[in-house]
This record gives sequence, structure tokens and C-alpha cells, in this order.
Amino acid sequence: MKKFFTLVFIAILAVGSLWALVHYLKMDRFTFAWSLNFMLMFYVSIFIETSKSQLTSSYYENFAWERSGKVYEGLGINLFRKLLVLIGWEKLTKKANPIEKDTMVLIKLHEQTKKSELGHLVVLIIVLGFNIYVAARFGVIKSLWLLALNILLNLYPVLLQRYNRPRIARAIAISKRNQEKVTRLA
Repeated sequence: MKKFFTLVFIAILAVGSLWALVHYLKMDRFTFAWSLNFMLMFYVSIFIETSKSQLTSSYYENFAWERSGKVYEGLGINLFRKLLVLIGWEKLTKKANPIEKDTMVLIKLHEQTKKSELGHLVVLIIVLGFNIYVAARFGVIKSLWLLALNILLNLYPVLLQRYNRPRIARAIAISKRNQEKVTRLA
């Protein structure tokens, strides 16, 4: 029951913050688009972490066409990865979640990709709604900041998680096989 009330409280805070953002910033400006994306990601991340959902939906399973990663590479995912390295994001995430050859760490990383994907997907959809509203109310040109930041801050992170998850799954399988070999030899 406590978790339910905490989640409701987070949702109320998010809606209140969203109201303040819409009320005090002009919706057709870069500052609104930037603030909206980061504020939503903040609240959605807290909501997802608090809910502690297992995220076992079949949605998170990669399709056969996704496993090789060629589609994502064609969409420029490697360029996006280089951008993350360039701005220092890669260093921050590796510091917070170091990648090791330990199976449990890899499993935790696999689960984290699901949470990250869900968070960015939720924000992507909400910002898309604002994008459509701003385009209809102020014109398509005035909504381009929302569109550009939504693609950069939400769509590409979703694609990156879907690109990384099969690789992490393979690393988990290899790690488990190696652990079994060590156990048999001992």
C-alpha cells in the first residue's frame, strides 16, 4: 500500500511540475523542450525504480531482424554511441554501473537496459504529444526543438538499448558457460 501511495505522489508531483513548466515557459522555445525532456525523464526514472517491476513483457525480447544490429547501425546508432562518448555520458554510466565479466553484473545491466528503454519510451510518447500540440498551435517550425530533442534524447536511447540487449544476452550466455566449465573442473 505504501508503494502505491508513493507512486501516486510521484505522479502528482510530475503533473504539478508539468503544469508549472507549461505555465511559466513558452512551449515553442528550446528551453521548454529541454526542460520538458529532462523533467519527464527525472520523474519517469523515479517512478520506474520505485515500482520495481520485473519488466518481463515479450516487448523486451529482440526480434530476429534486430539481433544482428544492422538495422540500428543503418539508422546511425554507432554515430550516436560516439556522441555519448564525446560528451562524457559513457564515462558517467560506466562509473555508476561498471561492466565486469561477472554474470550477475551482466544480468543487472541487462535489466537496466529494459528500465532505461521503458523510461525513454514513455518520455518519447509524452513529448511526441506535446510536439503535435505545439505544431498545431504554433506551427511546425516552432515545434522543431521538441522534435529534434525528442529524437536525440529519447528515440536514439531506445534504439541503443534494443541494440545493446542482444549483445549483453550473448555475454551472459558466455559467462554462464564459462562458470559451468570452472565448476566442472573444480
